Amino acid sequence: MHPPGSDTVLVRYGDLGVKSSKVQRDMERTLSGNLDAMLGARGIDGEVEEVWSRPRIHTDPEDVERATDAATDTFGVVSASPCTVVEPTMEAMREALVAAAREHYDGGSFAVRARRAGGPDAHSFTSEDVERDGGEAVWNAAQGFDPEVDLDDPDHVLYVECRPEEAFVFVEKRPGPGGLPLGTQRPLVALLSGGIDSPVAAWEAMKRGTPVVPLYFDFEAYGGADHVARAIESARTLAAYAPNHGFDLRVAPAGAAADRLVREVGATRMLSLRRYMLWVAEGLVRELGAAGIVTGEAMGQKSSQTSANLAVTDSTTDLPVHRPLLTRDKQEIIQQARRIGSYEDATIEAGCNRIASDYPETNATLEAVEATEPDLEPLVGDALERIETVPL
Repeated sequence: MHPPGSDTVLVRYGDLGVKSSKVQRDMERTLSGNLDAMLGARGIDGEVEEVWSRPRIHTDPEDVERATDAATDTFGVVSASPCTVVEPTMEAMREALVAAAREHYDGGSFAVRARRAGGPDAHSFTSEDVERDGGEAVWNAAQGFDPEVDLDDPDHVLYVECRPEEAFVFVEKRPGPGGLPLGTQRPLVALLSGGIDSPVAAWEAMKRGTPVVPLYFDFEAYGGADHVARAIESARTLAAYAPNHGFDLRVAPAGAAADRLVREVGATRMLSLRRYMLWVAEGLVRELGAAGIVTGEAMGQKSSQTSANLAVTDSTTDLPVHRPLLTRDKQEIIQQARRIGSYEDATIEAGCNRIASDYPETNATLEAVEATEPDLEPLVGDALERIETVPL
């Protein structure tokens, strides 16, 4: 929602504000570049203005809603508001509030919330003055709806943010993902299965400013072409959040490793498979100069993800293995997958997974796993040599 004639999006961030001035400025510059790229990727004609603590997007009124959506899909953005920009005078703000109320108020309680920035000489009024006078103007304009003022829990809120040179009037604060601007941290290699969990984990890493390199393992006869297609679609969904960051999917052949483990290993088969995947991921991390690995594992969700078994798989590499979903319940993960748009990709019918043992080990030790594990090093080297890149 927006007031009539809105042509500006006011952008807010959170964690950037606690950084040192230099770091904040650098991150703001990265955020502005990401906003500009998001607008371009969606075909929106807009200009990003770098303003300390409050970046703005200037666009045409007919594009202001789409520009706001683009901003709230950009990592680092806590919220954004499509707004009308007016002179920082009481008369101009009252007029803009009345216009917004006539457009959006249809009865119930309301309140005017105002913030004023600037020194004591910037304005001849206080925030409370704006709220009181603006509220009175809205009250008078809304008499046909029997208006009611509620300062604690109103049905409708009209906002004013007044600065020394301009004032912004808006009717919503549309939430964004928060976090840090993408590209302010070193990349991670993300194990992407195409299921529900791993795209959400990769998205969470991206939310903290980390570009990801998605890595999918093609188990060939144990997976199927439809499984590969599912992973590609999941990667495309994530790539839409990173239009100015390389997001090509890496596909590693893993059919030979799966086949050997199925033939030679029993209860600890999936743990050896996870170790194989981490070995390959480690090789890719070192090749790309990345900083670690991210997976979609959650404590106890599967037999390979018990606390004991995670300790066994973690011993495979000296690199940090990040698990953003470690303590999440499955329903939480599903809800987030729906929000970020990866859920439908994850529910595409995939080939049957015939790798898991009928009676998997849930409390393994490293010694027990190594005792039955074949030499996978040649298969790891072969996979690294034959990784294919799928441009997205």
